[in-house]
Amino acid sequence: MKRFMEGDDRDQGVLFPDHLEDFVGEDNPVRAVDAFVDALDLVDIGFSDAAATGRPGYHPAVLLKIYVYGYLNRIQSSRRLELETGRNVEMMWLTGRLAPDFKTIADFRRDNSKAIRKVCSQFVMLCRHVGLLNGDGVAIDGSKFKAVNNRDKNFTPAKVKRRMADIETSIERYLSKLDAADRNEPSLPASKVAHLQERIVRLREQMEELKAIDAKVQNAPDAQVSLTDPDARSMRHRGGGIVGYNVQTAVDVEHHLIVAHEVTSSGSDRGQLVKMANQARLAIGGEEITVVADRGYYGGEQLLECANTGITTYVPKPLTSSGTKRGFFIKQDFLYDAQNDVYICPAGQTLTKGAHRSDRQSDINFYRHLSACSNCHLKPRCTTEKLRRIRRWEQEDVLDDIERRLEEKPDAMRVRRSTVEHPFGTLKAWMGYTHFLTRTREKVAAEMSLHVLVYNFKRVLKIIGIAPLMAISGPPKRSGR
Repeated sequence: MKRFMEGDDRDQGVLFPDHLEDFVGEDNPVRAVDAFVDALDLVDIGFSDAAATGRPGYHPAVLLKIYVYGYLNRIQSSRRLELETGRNVEMMWLTGRLAPDFKTIADFRRDNSKAIRKVCSQFVMLCRHVGLLNGDGVAIDGSKFKAVNNRDKNFTPAKVKRRMADIETSIERYLSKLDAADRNEPSLPASKVAHLQERIVRLREQMEELKAIDAKVQNAPDAQVSLTDPDARSMRHRGGGIVGYNVQTAVDVEHHLIVAHEVTSSGSDRGQLVKMANQARLAIGGEEITVVADRGYYGGEQLLECANTGITTYVPKPLTSSGTKRGFFIKQDFLYDAQNDVYICPAGQTLTKGAHRSDRQSDINFYRHLSACSNCHLKPRCTTEKLRRIRRWEQEDVLDDIERRLEEKPDAMRVRRSTVEHPFGTLKAWMGYTHFLTRTREKVAAEMSLHVLVYNFKRVLKIIGIAPLMAISGPPKRSGR
């Protein structure tokens, strides 16, 4: 066939370049990886130094470069990284043709989890140094990531009880079949009877295993046990369930860089706001910071602590009142008069603060009108009790300020969605929408740090380019290999 492009003959001699340097262009991102890692003081960060005796090992810089380059190109498996060191020209240039085996590569990530997390923080500091983090604010959110632990290997009291009940039902069914076979011997062949008996023995063994697991579940602090990854937890996820980790991130509003992240075993975002906001403030290097988060982070104590420490929050209040579904007035329908410390109900009556009662929390006040509710024409839409009472926290002024800020900045939630949700989608796509490769929270945190590092790396390359990034990385701070 004619008029098609033709390749070279495989038997034709080819004169390759004499140097690996000739294979890597000046605008190749692998040069930025090399410059960044070479500029790090790896011993100060916490990477282990060479052993005094025995065969010389690989320099930590070599193994770190392998991981950064691998994650940058969506290659996370240690076996695949080993394969790339022997066939990928860019990897050969990066490592000087060193080719560690997969176990050496995997052990490096396992043994240096804390140091790898510090490398991610070092890159964030680099971003701050070049002015990419100007303190305009961050958006905070959490997302569930699968752990290597299968759902069948995760146990809660309800799961154990349900599985025990299923096994007992199966044993009874098989025993009834054996009884039927005894009464009507020709109905079942001997092989089938032997299979049923073997199945019953196996189910009884499983029952004993479940009893042992049930004892562990009862003694666990959160009444949950995962066999494969002991730190993974069952969490609600998109109407179903997932066994994994809740990854928290704080993302810069201007350039969408992940300035802080945390891997948690908690299935809820509540209680994470202060910690993530403080980490973001430390990363950005400012005394004050503005934080935007969704309803899942709403909590009085958390918001109060933020207000007292210079953190300005934009967090909408969750609408959890059951009165809305029943057509009743909710608390937002009652107007608070701060000057007189009273509430005005939808019927125009004034609800005043009652005295504290011994059976109530000391920091909660109750507002009511002792006589107006009995004759009110709106009572069927207000309450089924004798009178309507409104609860108010003593520090609720802080929550009122947040609501006012949200009203003054109605696009805050849109900014949050466009800032913090996109990185999660990107990271999960790079992972192949599958689970973490490592086990236990410490090692998963190191794996997540590598993902976050290369995410920020790509963002910076997009914003300022390769040459400026290499320039700001500075000269190498380590000795030669």
